[in-house]
Amino acid sequence: MSTALDELAGNFAALRPHLVSVAYRLTGTLSDAEDAVQESWLRLSGMDESRRSAIEDPKGWLTTVVSRICLDRLRSAVVRRERYVGEWLPEPVLGPLGTPSSEDPLAVAVRDDGMRMAAMVVLDRLTPEQRVAFVLHDAFSVPFGEIAEILGCTTDAARQHGSRGRRAVADADPPPRTALAEQQQIIEKFMTAMLTGDIQAVAEVLHPDVVLVGDGGGKARTAVRTVDGFDKVTRLFQGLMRMYDPAAMDKARFALVNGDLGVYLPPQPGSERYRALDEHVDAFSIRDGKIVAIYDMANPDKLTTARTRLDS
Repeated sequence: MSTALDELAGNFAALRPHLVSVAYRLTGTLSDAEDAVQESWLRLSGMDESRRSAIEDPKGWLTTVVSRICLDRLRSAVVRRERYVGEWLPEPVLGPLGTPSSEDPLAVAVRDDGMRMAAMVVLDRLTPEQRVAFVLHDAFSVPFGEIAEILGCTTDAARQHGSRGRRAVADADPPPRTALAEQQQIIEKFMTAMLTGDIQAVAEVLHPDVVLVGDGGGKARTAVRTVDGFDKVTRLFQGLMRMYDPAAMDKARFALVNGDLGVYLPPQPGSERYRALDEHVDAFSIRDGKIVAIYDMANPDKLTTARTRLDS
């Protein structure tokens, strides 16, 4: 490898955490994010030296390239999700408890408040154009003039896309991130209450307007439609406790899910009395000391990378 290419690779590696953060926030999918970043490297390294030297702002150039690739993927995803079985949730980013390694750019990036699961779910409700404009401008301070070039529209139209995205996020009002110690206390209390059937204890940690969103993609068991309200969510968990072996909870592991405390449940075989349990990753959103949303991710296609990251 030439010295010039070595230097280029080193400069790209320094920008990689930023690019991965941009791509994941735009797509909500780890494979798409990684592919977009890798494609940007191939385009950069494949240019001749004269064209590369003409790039005045490598970070801005690469951000633009990654964003254009992600926009194409988002537009394709709109069609794919029309055929998706059940609800669709972003692919979770798992990591062990503790301080993330500086060599894991995504684990570092998801500590940002805007990349927690509740915030990513809200981004999925935006149009591709709104998502790109809002994320690039509000999270990464990209000027609307540059965003307009990415979207192929006027600056005013790009500004309008960003404004609509911002308004939609504000209306959804995802709760801010709760301290990890408080998250653990609440989640442990919830899990204990469910295992013991203590409805009074459940009521103390579940918000009256709690929702449960499941994502099995037609390949694993979870709620096909969103379950709304304390009564329905409680009844659902009571039914699950009768169908699945409570001992499976002994193998549950706490993990960071998009920077928040979550739970990883490994698959478990069934028995004459209980059903087999699919692999699950559960993320929680907490407001005012109570769980206001549970995101139950069971689609195996979205958990392969998550499991690898957890075990690494």
